[in-house]
Amino acid sequence: MKAILIAGALSLLVTLIGTRFAISVLVKQGYGQLIRDDGPTSHHTKRGTPTMGGLVIIVAVVIGYFTAKLATQTAPSASALLLLFLFVGLGAIGFLDDFIKVSKQRNLGLRSKAKLIGQTVVGLIFAWLAIGWEDDTGRTPITHAISFTRDIDGWRLPTVLLVIWVLLLVAGTSNGVNLTDGLDGLAIGSAMMVFGAYIFINIWQSGQNCSVNPGMKCYEVRDPLDLAVVASALTGACFGFLWWNASPAKIFMGDTGSLSLGGAMAGFALMTRTELLLVVIGGLFVAITMSVILQVGWFKISGGKRIFRMAPLQHHFELLGWAEITIVVRFWIISGLCVAAGLGIFYSEWVTGV
Repeated sequence: MKAILIAGALSLLVTLIGTRFAISVLVKQGYGQLIRDDGPTSHHTKRGTPTMGGLVIIVAVVIGYFTAKLATQTAPSASALLLLFLFVGLGAIGFLDDFIKVSKQRNLGLRSKAKLIGQTVVGLIFAWLAIGWEDDTGRTPITHAISFTRDIDGWRLPTVLLVIWVLLLVAGTSNGVNLTDGLDGLAIGSAMMVFGAYIFINIWQSGQNCSVNPGMKCYEVRDPLDLAVVASALTGACFGFLWWNASPAKIFMGDTGSLSLGGAMAGFALMTRTELLLVVIGGLFVAITMSVILQVGWFKISGGKRIFRMAPLQHHFELLGWAEITIVVRFWIISGLCVAAGLGIFYSEWVTGV
């Protein structure tokens, strides 16, 4: 528990101080956000706001986690290292995308194909290591079964399909957070709630783990308490960054932050055996992603008609005349309700066994 508190507090402190420093450096370098010409006109005032702030989040999480391990004199677990690899790896892809945008002063960074290749490579390495990295008891960080609140009996996948499933989760969550990152504080505030939920889930799974508390309701999850340390570091980093990213934002996290945070969500879902439950916990990200899929699909099918005035969903409400801060707060409420519903389902499954 000490490591969880240290990781969260230190990552919070690093982002609070480090983001202020990053703003100064990025402004001097002229690394400002470019704004889409076809987006809401109110966003044009944000042109030039420093971006790539996700670098601070990544650094804060890494410092918070490893300092906590040093302070408690415990070794990093395989699960935590794999999760950090996925987090940092996707952040590197996002950084490359952001850097191309700001250095070449264009809206297009990495081509979508190149970005997808990068996500696939990182996801493949993660899947390969997570499937084969056994501990002394033969448990691996992820299993071949699809899960809801735990592995579902009879839903085991062969290795090839499991890898594809991992890649779909990684791509879906990272791009989902990326699509949500369109209004000041929206994505980072919602992500903060999701990672806070995983602190609780991992602590609960640690206390009810089959290795220490065997029984019908125990969880076959590897390294849950160490995953809670990573979740705490992520939650603290999100809190600290939100201080500077809240409306009016002094800095944006860019693809560097959104891809890394989305990848971390996928990692938690896979390692805590809550893959399908993430659809509930991260319900806001799912809804926003679906708004884009529906908009594009209907546009092609109907020959140019639209369901929403603009996708992603948050921009639809902007064009309806809602104030940005109103949209953000109301979407935070929705995200909080989704997280509460997900935790309620998780706990009630343990209580009832259904």
